[in-house]
Amino acid sequence: MSDDDGLTLGERRPVDGAPLARVSSRLTWPKERSEVDRIEGETVIRTPDGPRTISEILEDVEETYFSTGREFETNVRAVIGTGPIPTE
Repeated sequence: MSDDDGLTLGERRPVDGAPLARVSSRLTWPKERSEVDRIEGETVIRTPDGPRTISEILEDVEETYFSTGREFETNVRAVIGTGPIPTE
């Protein structure tokens, strides 16, 4: 099979920021919001509105304690929304 036989999906464009799930998986739970901010606050994640830091997003999260990574991700997604991530 040659390289010409494969399916071309388009150009590869870099996406700024880390996936939210990657940040969540680096932490152990439960965790206070302030502790998440201390550890990962400067981390930039991908959002539908472009890259944003965890600190910036946590300012708009009302919860002060996350029992699980899923709870953290749910609260962050409530702030950033869901949808396609811009590639440019």
